[in-house]
Amino acid sequence: QVQLVESGGGLVQPGGSLRLSCAASGFTFSSYGMSWYRQGLGTERELVASISGTGTSTNIAGSVTGRFTISRDNAKNTLYLQMNSLKPEDTAVYFCSAQREGRRYWGQGTQVTVSS
Repeated sequence: QVQLVESGGGLVQPGGSLRLSCAASGFTFSSYGMSWYRQGLGTERELVASISGTGTSTNIAGSVTGRFTISRDNAKNTLYLQMNSLKPEDTAVYFCSAQREGRRYWGQGTQVTVSS
């Protein structure tokens, strides 16, 4: 059974940092591209960052370039999102996703709130 479990969300002040984790199980982690998406209140889910199965190729959305970094540890079956210089507009539920050959799996999401 495929499971993606996000953690690391919470309340942080503007300018602060958080590191999200996504623990994966039930599939061959290194064979899947992984992504982080986010969805704020009343907005559509948007792609934040993606990374290839080997971790050698990454893509970051323009809105978070220079502030967020995606990485993965295939030995630990874990995906990460390092978020620095957080802004109130980064407030959203963050989801990790695994994708390969038309299949996509989702985690349950973790709330990130950036507020003073």
